[in-house]
Amino acid sequence: MSKYIGPKLKLSRRDNFDLSLKSGCKLIESKCKFNKIPGENFSKKYKYSDYGIRLREKQKLKRIYGILEKQFLNYYKKSINKKENTGNYLIKLLESRLDNIVYRMGFASTRRESRQIINHKLVLVNDKIINIPSYHVTPNTIIRLHKKLLNNPKIIFSINLFKNKEKLDWINVNINNLSGEFLYTPNRLDILKDINENLIIELYSR
Repeated sequence: MSKYIGPKLKLSRRDNFDLSLKSGCKLIESKCKFNKIPGENFSKKYKYSDYGIRLREKQKLKRIYGILEKQFLNYYKKSINKKENTGNYLIKLLESRLDNIVYRMGFASTRRESRQIINHKLVLVNDKIINIPSYHVTPNTIIRLHKKLLNNPKIIFSINLFKNKEKLDWINVNINNLSGEFLYTPNRLDILKDINENLIIELYSR
């Protein structure tokens, strides 16, 4: 599967769910016909099969975190080998990605923007430059942006958006010096409450 470069809001419309692919400075309903599923001949009366329902849930989760099929499958394989509930562990693995943590800390308005910052070697993890967006962040890890980003307009814009969002207990952020600490891996009930990961596990278990 190749990287998707088409209209981002079209993906959110397809899943009838805000995938956070845009900055969020405006309501998604004001940016597009959110309640209208893309496709000229798509009927609202159309009913997905059991397989289709599970597939759509998987696609939704992949698009939220911005990862491709092969990488997502690898996360699933890691999850099934753990004693913990497979679905819960899968979500925790995705939530512990470096690009997601930088996004959660408010240093990027989208996960895609977060990946760009990381790829440009502008993110330090425990004072060491890491340029791998999928890097697994462990609890009590300090994450800091490079000092050259202190007055960056995009970073300032992202931080202003972050101030209006709900505070996350598992992340401690110091906006003044663009740093934060990943305190602990969040509980499943605290993240992505609209995702049914059991449908995804059932899809791969077929």
